[in-house]
Amino acid sequence: MTRTNEAKKLESIYQSSENNFVLMYGRLGCGTEAVLDEFTTGKSYFYYRSRQCSDAKQLKYLDDQISSTYDKKADAASFDECFKKFRSKDGSKLVVIIDEAQYAIKKTNDLLKSLVSLKNKKLYPGKVMVIVVSSSIVWSNNSFPELAKEANIKVDETIKLDNHSFLDIVRAFPNYNVAECVSAYGIIGGVSEYIDRWNGKKSIKANVCENILSPTGYLYSAAEGYISSELRELSCYNTILGSIASGHEKLNDLFEDTGYSRAKISVYMKNLAAFDVIEKIVSFETGGWDNTKKGIYRIKEPYINFWFTFVYPHLSELISYTPERFFDTFIEPKLDEYLQTYFVNVCREYLHLLNIVGQLPIKLTQIGTWLGKEGTIDVIGQSANRENVVGICNWAKKSMGYESYEKLLESMKLARISANTIYLFSATKFDDKLIQLSKENKSIVLVDMTEL
Repeated sequence: MTRTNEAKKLESIYQSSENNFVLMYGRLGCGTEAVLDEFTTGKSYFYYRSRQCSDAKQLKYLDDQISSTYDKKADAASFDECFKKFRSKDGSKLVVIIDEAQYAIKKTNDLLKSLVSLKNKKLYPGKVMVIVVSSSIVWSNNSFPELAKEANIKVDETIKLDNHSFLDIVRAFPNYNVAECVSAYGIIGGVSEYIDRWNGKKSIKANVCENILSPTGYLYSAAEGYISSELRELSCYNTILGSIASGHEKLNDLFEDTGYSRAKISVYMKNLAAFDVIEKIVSFETGGWDNTKKGIYRIKEPYINFWFTFVYPHLSELISYTPERFFDTFIEPKLDEYLQTYFVNVCREYLHLLNIVGQLPIKLTQIGTWLGKEGTIDVIGQSANRENVVGICNWAKKSMGYESYEKLLESMKLARISANTIYLFSATKFDDKLIQLSKENKSIVLVDMTEL
């Protein structure tokens, strides 16, 4: 998938009269290569992909590449000497890209200091734009800021390539109806590379069987491969993720289910959160704090959630069953229940878009979910002066009935909030009583999934 916005942001920075230093990062498969390819077209640039190797070897590989590019002798004893070999063919701003920088920029070498000197015109007389690129979220968020502070470097712009939105999924699969788009979104999320490999002309089942359940499938080993790309002790992380996926969402539940100490679980959970794999769900703050669930953890990354929910518990059958039989036996019966969470996310995104274009009765400053001990309000949007819109979402039931509306009113009492407008979202249909209610009361808005 293309990321035009990020490429435009880089272009805007490039067009400035100053020298620039940019950090760009995103998880593996997020599409940084496509962004860089689009951005560098027609420009004078040097691209280096870092290796996992010693500092001395890193310097040699970088010097060899620079020397070969600019027809110089490969003899640099430092990164400073490497960068002095740069030349601009036409006098335009030179773009210098250090990709997978987590392997090259370390406390044990001077690469970052040399990049700072490069930006500050100490090694190269012309204009330059330095782009440090990383697929390590942990390094980008934690290690790099510390290294930058030590090197006394001001990062002009930090660009994070987040996962694509549901709207992007809809655009990527024009042959899918809304229900199929929600299904794809709940299974592979918004990872560029996953979306590119998904065939929008084939059914959800066919894609799951080919890409996930087949040993030759692109995503067959992707979940554990992604986790092990930065985290050690895979068995411990798998244990915790499997436990969360099976419904153990609180720290004490995980303690009882895994047998690990609370301290050990906390450390692993912190690491998973830093890696954007899990998240702690914070309920929308209302007056009904006593009735709110607290300390809930969920798997944030959709594909990892899908894998640990449906595949990981049945790895033996994954080998012995055909992909089609595995899907019919273990995935199909519970897929709708699983997708409910992602339908809620889609409905929240829908309200967010309406808010941006001014199509809501009030201007929202925050949107969230209220998690009650005895009920949930799927969507709460609040304005600066604490006026609210609320919503509930139905994915799996054949029809959203009046009882769903009554349950929402009970949850609103427990949350101690009122609402200017109530949105009822349904992937199926509404019963006649709800339809009549919405006709009589304009503050009750029914949203059919096809409208999303």
